[in-house]
Amino acid sequence: MVEKFDIKQLRYFAMTKRLNFLIGSGTSVPAIPLMSFFKSKDISDEEANNLLSYKVKEVSKKVIEDISSSNDEGNIKAVLKRYSEFIKVILQLLYHANSRQVTKNINIFTTNYDLFIEKSLDELMKYESFVFNDGSNGYFNRILDSANYNKSVAYRGLNDSYLNELPTLSLIKPHGSMNWEREQEDNILIRQSVVENPVVVKPTGLEGQETFLNNHFHDMLRVFQLELDKPQSILIVIGFSFQDKHIAKMLNRSLKNPELNVFIFCYSESDKQTILTNLGLSDCPRNLNVITPNELDEKYKTKHEVEDEDESDWFSFDLSNLTELLRDMSFEE
Repeated sequence: MVEKFDIKQLRYFAMTKRLNFLIGSGTSVPAIPLMSFFKSKDISDEEANNLLSYKVKEVSKKVIEDISSSNDEGNIKAVLKRYSEFIKVILQLLYHANSRQVTKNINIFTTNYDLFIEKSLDELMKYESFVFNDGSNGYFNRILDSANYNKSVAYRGLNDSYLNELPTLSLIKPHGSMNWEREQEDNILIRQSVVENPVVVKPTGLEGQETFLNNHFHDMLRVFQLELDKPQSILIVIGFSFQDKHIAKMLNRSLKNPELNVFIFCYSESDKQTILTNLGLSDCPRNLNVITPNELDEKYKTKHEVEDEDESDWFSFDLSNLTELLRDMSFEE
């Protein structure tokens, strides 16, 4: 019998510690397929990368412009809704965690360069009270600078009688974004639309080399490392298998921080071994939890029925399942 994961422990950490999320390409499926979908014997890795980049660009345009004209309208709307529900729930975690002694900020790190998160946040900012920090500084020309992630915003009473720190969601994209445009050698501008030649790191297998050769990407990853090295930090990972070796190395280094707790949620049962292999681990250290669907209650996973009598039904876990799990935490007494 598989031992059930202790959700109460995760709830306590999420409500009392510095909360960080790492979101990978699995969260944007099926609107954007995984890299493996584009690979075949008939095309080169470079061609596969270009096909993926083209797909991300086209979907991102539809996300921020007009989904209704898209052939993948259903998939794009479903994924956008999934992200929006997720963002709503983590905002609730911020609103309900007023008693914690850490800054009221949640960091979302994502290696995706699509614009689903930005679109979700833009819609939610119309009626939710929070600050969105994408690392930009400026008005007409918004320039990316990692130093901007250290900012806090507070609401001051009419008579300066109190200061109330506003909840902040910080979005950090270590592999770039479809709306990042290089202005000069030293500047990256964050535009309000998809640009012709976006600044991104393609999944070539050389992400580490490309990332560290570029100061901006290095700064984004440095923010990731610094956040995990802070006391009382928690990292929740979804849709990410740690094939990016440079990020895997960073996580391994961060696990030496005894106050860090990491929760990696697997899409399927087989992903656990893949993730441990990619991290170079044979087992989980004390502060690392790699959680499979079988370790969760049925309400927190999706059942896939198989028609073949010789095969068993199976369960998966994705962003919508994580949202349900976190929603129960945010309203639990």
